[in-house]
Amino acid sequence: MASPSRDVTSNPYTEAGVDTAAGDLAVELMKSAVRRTHGPEVLGGVGGFAGLFDASTLRSYGRPLLATSTDGVGTKVAIAQAIDKHDTIGLDLVGMVVDDIVVVGAKPLFMTDYIACGKVYPERIADIVRGIARGCAETGTALVGGETAEHPGLLGLNDYDVAGAATGVVEASRILGAERVGDGDVVLALASSGLHSNGYSLVRHIVARGGIQYAHTAEDFGTTWGETLLEPTRLYTSPLLRLIAQLGDSARGPFSAVHSLSHVTGGGIAANLARVLPQGSWVEVERSTWSPPPVFRVLADLGDLSLESTEGTWNLGIGFLAVVDAQKADAAISALAQDGIAAWQVGVVHTGTRPAGEFEQGAKGVDGGAVRLVGTYGDSAAPDHGAK
Repeated sequence: MASPSRDVTSNPYTEAGVDTAAGDLAVELMKSAVRRTHGPEVLGGVGGFAGLFDASTLRSYGRPLLATSTDGVGTKVAIAQAIDKHDTIGLDLVGMVVDDIVVVGAKPLFMTDYIACGKVYPERIADIVRGIARGCAETGTALVGGETAEHPGLLGLNDYDVAGAATGVVEASRILGAERVGDGDVVLALASSGLHSNGYSLVRHIVARGGIQYAHTAEDFGTTWGETLLEPTRLYTSPLLRLIAQLGDSARGPFSAVHSLSHVTGGGIAANLARVLPQGSWVEVERSTWSPPPVFRVLADLGDLSLESTEGTWNLGIGFLAVVDAQKADAAISALAQDGIAAWQVGVVHTGTRPAGEFEQGAKGVDGGAVRLVGTYGDSAAPDHGAK
């Protein structure tokens, strides 16, 4: 009996829902943006199985320590998908990954990304990667590789998620951290650009319960809800590296007058600051020193929440915290202003007897200092320290 004929020109993988040609087109569309992040240290170009970075650039360090971080953007991508706007999610990814590296004083070297999707739409993937490349260029990070994976049946046709990992380097003698912090150090707040990339499950819950569509105009902001909520994460790496270099040595030793840094992400202000303070120290962050920007107030009102109840979820206008030598605090504020970042003092580090009451301590397994927010937020009608 004759065997049934087969169509040898068909592609069974395409029939299963994976379009490799679309993936190739996406790579072509993103190539130029990725190449712009490459310096002479990057070898091999785009499309290799592995990215190559010339480690001989580390010879100038006496004892180079590599710093690494990995993260994603979270459910903020659901809003990008809802309004079909994908060119800023990459900035959020760089903010979540690379800005964690600068916390220890490290200069970022390179980053890789991973995009999982239900179906490859080349222009969409290219938009995402162009955003990542833009963020890498702004932070001095080479985008040396990445992967786009199509998962039909696991993810919906319009669904995707993004993640990334980055590596940086810091001289061992210049590393920042809790061990540098001492009594009397000043805590500076650095303004956020908005929600950044944390707390979006609460945001989406509030918006959905309010019957709001992301395409609806948000009268408080003069744009749509989707565009407001997609405001990209501010990138702090380059300004902070410049600040560390500009301030010079601390009064307590031959290391930077910037003693420790905290990236305000999941967990909010108190929990993240506590992680970069030494055991036995404490800080009271004074709410009266700033007014949370309108996006936080509007969302809290819509969700029938107090701002205080969201402190463990949203950054409330503070994207980073810097613990600095008190003698250099004014200089730090001025330097950051020159880089377009509003900064102000929110507290002082103490090592004496801690006041009674509840403090945040031990966040994410770090047995560091103790922090609590005190007082009342500044008047919403008063000037705030929002994005500049």
